Amino acid sequence: MSATRILQHQVIQEPMSGPIDKPAEFNLRFRSKEPGQCAVLCPACPHPGKNLPENWENASPDKRWLYALFVGIDANFRLKRKLVSSDIVDPGVSKGWSYFVEEKAYKSYLEDNKDRNQERSTCASHSAVNMADTKKSRGLAATGVGTVDCARHNMKLRNSVGDLQKGEKYINMDYLFFSAMKHHDVIVLNISYDIACQWSKHLWSRMSKLPSAFHMDHDNKHINFLIPKFHLPAHIEPCQIDFSFNFSRHVGRTDGEAPERGWANINPITSSTKEMGPGSRHDTLDDHFGDWNWKRVTQLGQLTARKLANAVEQKADHQREFLELESCLQTQDISEWRIDIEAWELDRMQPNPFQVRVAPETQATVRLELARIEAAELESGTNISLHADVPPSVLISSAIDLEDHQRRLSHELAALGTHATDHQLAKVQQHANALCRKIDVWQDIQLLYMPFVSRLRANPSPTDATPDVEAINLWLPSGVGPDTQCSTQLYRFEWMLRYAQANDALKDIRNLLRLRSHLYKFKDSNIIGQAANTRARSTINKTDVKVSMAAERYEVARAALTTLAQILDEGPAWKDIFKPLNRNRDLKSLKDMWEKETEGTRHLSWIWKTPGVAEDASVGLHDALRIEWCKARARAMRWEEEVDLLKEEQRRVIAFLDWQAGWWGRQRQGRDSEDLDDCLREGLNAYAERQASLRRALSAHFQAL
Repeated sequence: MSATRILQHQVIQEPMSGPIDKPAEFNLRFRSKEPGQCAVLCPACPHPGKNLPENWENASPDKRWLYALFVGIDANFRLKRKLVSSDIVDPGVSKGWSYFVEEKAYKSYLEDNKDRNQERSTCASHSAVNMADTKKSRGLAATGVGTVDCARHNMKLRNSVGDLQKGEKYINMDYLFFSAMKHHDVIVLNISYDIACQWSKHLWSRMSKLPSAFHMDHDNKHINFLIPKFHLPAHIEPCQIDFSFNFSRHVGRTDGEAPERGWANINPITSSTKEMGPGSRHDTLDDHFGDWNWKRVTQLGQLTARKLANAVEQKADHQREFLELESCLQTQDISEWRIDIEAWELDRMQPNPFQVRVAPETQATVRLELARIEAAELESGTNISLHADVPPSVLISSAIDLEDHQRRLSHELAALGTHATDHQLAKVQQHANALCRKIDVWQDIQLLYMPFVSRLRANPSPTDATPDVEAINLWLPSGVGPDTQCSTQLYRFEWMLRYAQANDALKDIRNLLRLRSHLYKFKDSNIIGQAANTRARSTINKTDVKVSMAAERYEVARAALTTLAQILDEGPAWKDIFKPLNRNRDLKSLKDMWEKETEGTRHLSWIWKTPGVAEDASVGLHDALRIEWCKARARAMRWEEEVDLLKEEQRRVIAFLDWQAGWWGRQRQGRDSEDLDDCLREGLNAYAERQASLRRALSAHFQAL
């Protein structure tokens, strides 16, 4: 190793010796063999003997979660290194004393287990799992790095970073995780990993193949596996619930995305480190990780204070909303739901309270139900059908279908340009002619059930011109009003079908909004060039038209329900389900709302949930209310937990800084008994006193915030 490298390491790392936990002078740093001794520790994380209260391990279960360690696992494939130099030519100064694991033992373990097969993903097709062995590595000594971070405070842990030779293989990530965990003796451990649903399987059997020093007494620990919030939507629905931070107890408002924020800080140097030898690269990255950690330490006071102020406000808001929701629900339902969700929180094998248990009512479902009713009436001889092939329910459902065709024809006509071609005009005219024939046939049958409609059709319109086919009034029961001889059964059939039509329209709106969000994301990520962007924009425009048509269909259905509810004396419950649609405010995709609000802070547009009054709720609405109650409860609990966690972290930060100030004071006293040169002893004592003073000043500053 050249003297320049040693001097460079001393110059870069010594100014940061303030942040490090246990170093003293440069020569003693190299004599010590303790792993991770030069790493900057997170003062807010739990450290037994440093910032935890006495007998913390014997705390009651309702308090023990406050002393949990949150860690996040991830890989960064931008931190690659080319196949240049070698460990012999370019050895690292640090031998596992900071953030990287000790290289020799790490490579030995990987060599011994290189032929181990990795099971494929049973969730979504995760590239990190299924393509771990196919990552391009030609010309590279390392395709990236894996790491384990403090998931709540965004700091690198000791001995938690290592090179990846292929992809994000389990043998690499297992080693890094257990290497980091051997420094943390906690009882409750929350692990965040974007493939946690797969990686957690058989983890303990894989641990048995690691060095014995890495083994964890997992039977006496409470360990939760979770998926970071941003990555969660890429998983299948069961994983989105079972591994969700939002629905898991005692995690506060942690999002698990801390490693991603750390990568944003380190990525700018990747173009430099990929050209370095192994030792230079490790030392450089260690220095940058240490600098990042120290900056985070100095910001913890302001950060926790700001978060606590926001958490207190959010806690009050969401608890108030939760109580408002409960006030509209039946006490018996709430008691049953609470029993279900508490059982699931204790045992994830119990029925999942966040999953839909009742299929929503659709037009197809209603039509099947009406057909069965008519079959029963035919059998009992009470059927009043006046047409052999078109019973009353089919008459109404056919009219609703004809309305849809009229709206579609209106959009086709609106889409015609000023200079439409003959082919375009002919196509639209053919659609209009076919629709006109269908309406004529339907109107003839309508007179059998609603003969008074002939008088309504005969009344002249405000203009003498014959209405276009798309504007023909079909005079359904909701359109003729209560002062006619329309059958109550026809009113009831239209009510049922309009109710289902509104449900279907909302479902279509939600699906189309999700599709539009996906199209925008795909366009931004993958489309390059004017021609491709134009085609993508055309596809998005077509989706917008479909959203508009679905919204119009919902508005028509709701207008009909408003009229029919007065005629049939329906209660007000349906208005809580089908609210007025504000196209500017309500037609927003989940992605649009996530930019400002998340699951833990959201106040969703009503189209994304189904509110209502429990006493009048159908089975489907009752199921939706249960899910919404569970989510509202989870939001209120997470914010309450966040307040408690932040208060505990504030206490731990002060306790850790006070402990560290005392530790530096003891280092100064320990030097007095050593046989050192007077000048060296004086310099070491001054250095130790400066570090102790720095911790005391930080502690005083944080307490004053």
